[in-house]
Amino acid sequence: MEFLKILPLRGPNIWTYRPVLEVWLNIGELEDSPSNTIPGFYERLTTWLPTLVEHRCGIGERGGFLERLREGTWPGHILEHVTIELQNLAGMQSGFGKARSTSVRGVYKVVVRSRNEQVSRTALHAARDLIKAAMQNKPFDVTATIAKLNEMVDSLCLGPSTACIVDAATDRGIPSIRLTGGNLVQLGYGASQHRIWTAETDQTSAIAESISRDKDLTKTLLQACGVPVPEGRIVDSPSDAWEAAEDIGLPVVVKPSDGNHGRGVSTELMTREEVEAAFKLADDQGSSVIVERFVRGNEHRLLVVGGRLAAAARGESVSLVADGSSAIRKLIDEQINTDPRRGAGEDFPLSLVDLDDDPAARFELSRQGYTADSIPPSGTQVLIQRNGNVAFDVTDLVHPDVAATVALAARIIGLDIAGIDLVAEDISRPLAEQGGAIVEINAGPGLLMHLKPASGKPRPVGRAIVDSLFSEGESGRIPVIGICGTHGKAQVARIVARLLKLAGRHVGLASSEGLSFDKRIVDKRDCANWASAQKVLLNRSVDAAVIENSIATILSEGLGYDRCQVGIVTNLDPARHFGEYYIETAEQVCNVLRTQVDVVLSDGVAVLNGSDPLVVQMAEYCDGEVIFFANDGQFTAVTGHLGKGGRAVLVRDGKIVLCKGADEIVLLKLAAVPMSAGECNQSQLENVLAAVAAAWALGISTDLIRAGIATFEVERAAVSTS
Repeated sequence: MEFLKILPLRGPNIWTYRPVLEVWLNIGELEDSPSNTIPGFYERLTTWLPTLVEHRCGIGERGGFLERLREGTWPGHILEHVTIELQNLAGMQSGFGKARSTSVRGVYKVVVRSRNEQVSRTALHAARDLIKAAMQNKPFDVTATIAKLNEMVDSLCLGPSTACIVDAATDRGIPSIRLTGGNLVQLGYGASQHRIWTAETDQTSAIAESISRDKDLTKTLLQACGVPVPEGRIVDSPSDAWEAAEDIGLPVVVKPSDGNHGRGVSTELMTREEVEAAFKLADDQGSSVIVERFVRGNEHRLLVVGGRLAAAARGESVSLVADGSSAIRKLIDEQINTDPRRGAGEDFPLSLVDLDDDPAARFELSRQGYTADSIPPSGTQVLIQRNGNVAFDVTDLVHPDVAATVALAARIIGLDIAGIDLVAEDISRPLAEQGGAIVEINAGPGLLMHLKPASGKPRPVGRAIVDSLFSEGESGRIPVIGICGTHGKAQVARIVARLLKLAGRHVGLASSEGLSFDKRIVDKRDCANWASAQKVLLNRSVDAAVIENSIATILSEGLGYDRCQVGIVTNLDPARHFGEYYIETAEQVCNVLRTQVDVVLSDGVAVLNGSDPLVVQMAEYCDGEVIFFANDGQFTAVTGHLGKGGRAVLVRDGKIVLCKGADEIVLLKLAAVPMSAGECNQSQLENVLAAVAAAWALGISTDLIRAGIATFEVERAAVSTS
């Protein structure tokens, strides 16, 4: 089972709209050994991966793949399913896969969905090793393999908070581009984009973030605007902390001024010894220490997004009951850490309690006269944590006055997304009635407590963030014009870019002739590739993108965008593309170019060569409208299309004509087209027609189209190379 080549298809491709890994697999002599001929193979494989029973395969029923395995199938098909399942078991869901034979005996193309290329590559190699071990009756450590993949998923894939925002954007049809190996993501294209970094956005003020980190300043601003906060002050020593506590009145809270996640926070302190010990605990966490009035009640975290309450969670203290014979450390493992909601990863709403790594919990025990190795009397309730378990959803209980107060607090600090920590005995009553108060405001708040609460229903906080960035009806998209075919792509791209520029657009152009923004050429090399398309879509100045795609690009990389407003197929000469990527038939070439039509948006347009029968066939795959172009309107496909009220750009009586049903508009005479004057040729004329059709699809006025076509060559000569 030899991997001849592995192709990461990072954009829409001949298999699917999503990124995949395509491996060229040579199974050699195993071509003569389907799965049902290998003794014990089925039993070993299904023992190692019993969850393969969930794979429906082509049969469409649970257990479908196992049925194929019993009847006899080949290693390429098995590799597909095992790779998918290893990814699923590692926490990276992947339900898509294909295995197809090529024209070379024993060589297959195996394709699997890839949410992260590194993880999928590792899973692919592990799947091959697992299959070979099952065939040869050798040992294989499935548990260790899945654990390794899971570690990779945790470190390489988007975190759950960022992922929920990206998923919400996808649900709204907003495209996304991951900008780093971390959680920095671009939502939308070009000038319509926004960026997120977990729960921070490009609308999050740096000043507001700095204010939120300074708890004393935050309290001062909130108090000045009438928001309830506990009185307190910064202290500089244990003795000063006790002096402040006496002034404020016991009990008090001691905490770091710039800490987070409850680290270094001690509450309900009643004695000088407790206050001074708490000072040292807080001093280890932050640059300065605050002593403030203790507010009785439960800790709550309220998430405010775009000036509105999006979710709320309540905290609960953590305690255990002594059995009279076990140490507190052991009781924690038996009574607390066995809760299935607790774990070390982000998938768990509650954290494991580890006394060795939790000085606040050790301090809490010391206040009760215990250590981790103490054995309290039977029936004694021992408090382990007073806070830090804010994961119980109470969104539906929040009083409107409380919601208004936290929204005001976020606005005072200036945060578009804020995690507001407040203490109240009953979140369903106004704060003033119960002496509740806001104790902290956090920028970039965690979202996991709202996505996977320990109790209550998950909240669509990702959607709330996306909706705060993109108004209703906004898709984050700019016009993307994709162009593919055998001939003429670069010239069509130049003409379309010229017409868009005349229409006032700042155009990004990636073609085989280079990469340019507006009139500025930044790369003269062949840029008809995925990477150059991405550069265009990353540029915040670009409000229209023109991108040329070769067949080789689609086969080796995938398209550089998820969908397009206009997709152009210039023509198709299948024989020119035979011999590479195991493409050997006209049907296969058509399937490749069809990708450009598949990605046209439902409100977009496919511009197709009406004189090319192979291209005409692609019209049925378009989700949007179709505009044909041809230098003769007598083709059956064109006349039938016009008969149904469709649009076409044709040449009649020496003129370029825009047709819609029976209506026609003369654009200009061929003699007025510099490229055609005196030496009109078929291919160049079709390029002009294709560009005109694209401009028409984009709503550019006929006057601008006419002017752009008539002056195209003159304009091209003036392009700057700076």
